[in-house]
Amino acid sequence: MEENYEIKPEVLTYEDVVEMAPFFKGRRKLVNAIFRLLAIDKVNGVHSRHYKTPGIPFSHALVEKEFNVSLRVDNEEVLERFKEGAFITVSNHPLGAFDGIVLLHLVGRHRPDFKVMVNMFLNHISAMRPSFIAVDPFASDDPVKKATSVKGIREAIKRVKLGSPIGFFPAGAMSRVNKELRIMDREWQPTILNLIRKLEVPVVPIYFHDRNSAIFNILGAISWQLRTLRLPTEVFLRKGKQMHISIGEPISVEEQKQCGSIEELGKYLYDKTYSLRSYK
Repeated sequence: MEENYEIKPEVLTYEDVVEMAPFFKGRRKLVNAIFRLLAIDKVNGVHSRHYKTPGIPFSHALVEKEFNVSLRVDNEEVLERFKEGAFITVSNHPLGAFDGIVLLHLVGRHRPDFKVMVNMFLNHISAMRPSFIAVDPFASDDPVKKATSVKGIREAIKRVKLGSPIGFFPAGAMSRVNKELRIMDREWQPTILNLIRKLEVPVVPIYFHDRNSAIFNILGAISWQLRTLRLPTEVFLRKGKQMHISIGEPISVEEQKQCGSIEELGKYLYDKTYSLRSYK
């Protein structure tokens, strides 16, 4: 099942920017200034220091060494029950890329074969490619993107059939401030829920208690693009801090089958995950 991955020292380069936006050709100083403004230069520095140990070891290096983040985990012993065999994790998605990296670090301590399905955008973090399964949430209108997503779904199915665990963020997008001014996932997406139902393995809910800054969420209320540009800065605000994560009891295949429809399954898994907020 091993693949060869192109792993580069940097996450984003001047050449990448020019390829995406030809306007910047010949404007290297401007690109460098933007990189500094958005903390992309810091992201590149972190990546270049650890890219030679890709996958889950890279996530360990980021969490423990670069960011010195400590984890307070409720019920981590649940993961000890899954020394072998396939299972799925479902999680809320409040932080963006960093909760995916922390999820890999956490579950990867118990299962080095764990992978997480992520937005194709995160494939720019090339040192994470061995542990990421990339899909594109906007694939329906683009044949190339659709092919990428189909490949990712097939890989997930294959890995689970061979006994490996997979992590999902079923919202397919970051949490947002809702009408009640609470930071919540949107409704979990039927594509992922259908896949979960098809895989027929236990589901472990994992809840992230942490949130990004107020500035980040204000920007998100204005524009998702502004929110995305802020993400690298938010990651560096986590340095030296503690994160709180709660793990719920596994949801058996039999429990999942009691949900008559995909909508019911989605609500059941969503509610089980968000019920973990009660851990203080």
